[in-house]
Amino acid sequence: MGQSTTAQLTQADSLYAKHQYTQAYTIYEQLLTQQKVYTPQMLLKMAYIQEGLQNYTQSMYYLQLFYSKQPSRSILRKMEEVGLQQHLQGYAYTDLDFFKTQFHKYYDNILELLLIGAVIFLTLLVLRWLKKKTIPKQTQGTFLVYLAVIFFYANFLTLGQQGLILNPNVPIMTAPSAGAGLVTTAGVGHRVNIVGEQDIWYRIEWKDQTAYIRKYNLLLLPQPLSVQKLF
Repeated sequence: MGQSTTAQLTQADSLYAKHQYTQAYTIYEQLLTQQKVYTPQMLLKMAYIQEGLQNYTQSMYYLQLFYSKQPSRSILRKMEEVGLQQHLQGYAYTDLDFFKTQFHKYYDNILELLLIGAVIFLTLLVLRWLKKKTIPKQTQGTFLVYLAVIFFYANFLTLGQQGLILNPNVPIMTAPSAGAGLVTTAGVGHRVNIVGEQDIWYRIEWKDQTAYIRKYNLLLLPQPLSVQKLF
């Protein structure tokens, strides 16, 4: 972190300590959006400021950004608490969410080891076949189960993409078309799981059903443990 950046952060922290929140937030936002620099404490302060201004979408975004680098149950509980208070969808907290985030730290390494194991397993089977040796059915079954484990791991243990609804009175549709049926009209701050996209639409999960929302109405959330640098 450069000297100028450090000075700006110190100034913003000083303003925050004096309860001059809007002035502090202006500097924090500049550091984050223009210089791509932030600290965990800075993100929590930005979330607090925006919550105080009732800008819950931005507040949740900063909490999610903090969580993306430092997963903790307290942050998940905080988001759930705000979600319940403001009657927002998508913030229910489960231990599985936290487990998947922790597990995801080593996701790529584990997947790589599983794939290497599959290659070794397959190589041994091929060598045995080339030597005209019978491959026991139990061994074949074990290999198929192993492949099934890899498939499940790669497809169902990913964290998935989420987004926050940015605008008020957003129509959520049954299909990717303005002429489709209306599921509901949603307000600012709801969090949804994104399961696909089509042209200008995201396919989302809304109350256990598949629905569609225009892309410009969603703010994509940072993936937990992404590669973005945190100072």
